[in-house]
Amino acid sequence: MAQPPLRVEADALAVADQVAMRLQAALAQGATLGLATGRTMEPVYRALVQRLQALPETDCLGLLASWCSFNLDEYVGLGPKDPGSFAAFMRRHLALPLRLPSERLQLPDGLAGDPQAEALRYAQALRAAGGIDLQLLGLGRNGHVGFNEPPCLPEAPCRCLALSSSTRQQNAGAFGGDPQAVPPQAITLGLAEILSARQLLLVVTGAEKAEILRRSLQEPPCPEVPASWLQGHPGLEVIADRGAAAALQLS
Repeated sequence: MAQPPLRVEADALAVADQVAMRLQAALAQGATLGLATGRTMEPVYRALVQRLQALPETDCLGLLASWCSFNLDEYVGLGPKDPGSFAAFMRRHLALPLRLPSERLQLPDGLAGDPQAEALRYAQALRAAGGIDLQLLGLGRNGHVGFNEPPCLPEAPCRCLALSSSTRQQNAGAFGGDPQAVPPQAITLGLAEILSARQLLLVVTGAEKAEILRRSLQEPPCPEVPASWLQGHPGLEVIADRGAAAALQLS
């Protein structure tokens, strides 16, 4: 299988600027964005805000007027007012600095009484919007994208699922460092929805991700590394810093 386009930057800030440039270009084309959360995305959204705020006001307002985005996931049991929710993350990093109405940043409802029914509703809302044009993805240390925990098949749909102990450990920083404080369940877009996006942008920073990035891109796709299914997507591009790309065999 051919290697996807790969861009290696010096550090996480250089990666963020490249990703922000692509997001700005997608917004200019009226694209529906698939957005992600987490530490990798914080400098990305900071760079995007800086780029948009540097535009003439009319240009910036024009881009924001057509904004349409769907986030990958949300914790079950957390609402937008909870600082640990992804809705709160998106409000802090994009909605408030851009003066963008929070409802324009669509996420699953973590407080829904029936999380599985909410997953179905969210998937239907995404389909009704015409699907995702550019899906932004981070990479979990166990190979998950979104919250698609291993093992996971490429047909997995949007659903409510249990989070692994390694994922709760990885995300504990937003909950005072306590993995047990991380909600045990989440609603996530499945690999089915992710792989239906027209373009995928996998963003990976940090030397601790080097081995899982190598497995994701350079070993045969398998359920044990959910991100490995991205290899077959014709619109996949990878942007990584030198630390994350250190284990890749580059021709």
